[in-house]
Amino acid sequence: MNILVLNCGSSSLKFQLISTSLEQIKSGTDRMLAKGHIERIGGAALLTFQTAGREPERLARPVRDIKAALDAVLEWIGAENTSIDGVGGLNDIHAVGHRVVHGGEKFSRSVLVDDDVMRGITECIDLAPLHNPANIHGINAARTIFGKALPQAVVFDTAFHQTMPDKAFLYAIPYQFYRRHKIRRYGFHGTSHRYIAYQYRTIHQIPRENVNIITLHLGNGCSIAAIKGGNSIDTSMGFTPLEGLVMGTRSGDLDPAIVEFICDKEGMTVHEVDNMLNKSSGLLGLSGLTHDMRELIAEAEDSGDRRARLAIEIFCYRIRKYIGSYLAAMNGADAIVFSGGIGENSPLCRSVISNELSWFGVKVNEEKNFALTGGAEGIFSSDDSKIKLEVIPTNEELLIARDTFRLIDEGT
Repeated sequence: MNILVLNCGSSSLKFQLISTSLEQIKSGTDRMLAKGHIERIGGAALLTFQTAGREPERLARPVRDIKAALDAVLEWIGAENTSIDGVGGLNDIHAVGHRVVHGGEKFSRSVLVDDDVMRGITECIDLAPLHNPANIHGINAARTIFGKALPQAVVFDTAFHQTMPDKAFLYAIPYQFYRRHKIRRYGFHGTSHRYIAYQYRTIHQIPRENVNIITLHLGNGCSIAAIKGGNSIDTSMGFTPLEGLVMGTRSGDLDPAIVEFICDKEGMTVHEVDNMLNKSSGLLGLSGLTHDMRELIAEAEDSGDRRARLAIEIFCYRIRKYIGSYLAAMNGADAIVFSGGIGENSPLCRSVISNELSWFGVKVNEEKNFALTGGAEGIFSSDDSKIKLEVIPTNEELLIARDTFRLIDEGT
């Protein structure tokens, strides 16, 4: 089955076309056939398309909205000069899978799209006003173009964390705010954490209930999850993706009184401070240079830039603090698993984080660590390390494709 996976933002659309089936899932032979993204939707957009094994094609042209962006993707897929293995035209797209950021408490698993599901996603807009409307536009565009007869599924970023107990997801504020407005920790990156946990048990050939690990999704957005018995029991992102670790442009944890203090001192509105905490804080705010960890490491090494070095240290320190708290919450773990752009490709960050966990019996094999880059998978702890250190590259799109296939297969 060829499944088109869509990730729609307010001004962007990312896609992958993935071939999957029950046999491919069991053997791990699912294939990415094509991928691409469209940026700056609403004006002079940048379009990037790529078929498996070929160099990407890049072009610029006006793209009015999400529907026009999806039209452009399908036009490229169906073009005579686009050679995609096993795809002769749009009729060879058998289903569509969508990433949706927020499912609230209503959705604890992936579901097939119908009118009731669309109403449920719409009801969650208050919880994710920047993300869910764009996700809805993408689903509606696909339903308009393909018709309701083509199966479509939605996979929620928050769903995996719905197994958290109330002691982990409730904030210590008056309970009425949870009852009235559902203010609680939801967690995000759930699709990634779930995929990592699945891959971990596949690699180590263990049952789901024996998966007791800490997973780190480290990229421009960062989060950590405590997974016990295969279930998420805690995670660092909260009511919004702002809480938790230091990220590319997000501050992560801070004293909430700081917001009012900055408003008073700088004459800023709450909205302006919120925008600052989300878009110009984190690594960017600390360093004053960039949100890109690769560039920060280069600055720290080449010029000894103090603030670049400080940003890296704070980034890694916050992660270690969370690992320690989750080891306590779980009463120990079998492995700490790194993923995401930084987690997969920065041996330096993995080393700085892991070497300061020696009290827990963690021991790093630096030769193995520095050999793991560019999407490589493997263990980089020493043989006598009490807790395994591992890199497992994430693949959210593959999980969305697999969920879409399974939902369709269950309904036939």
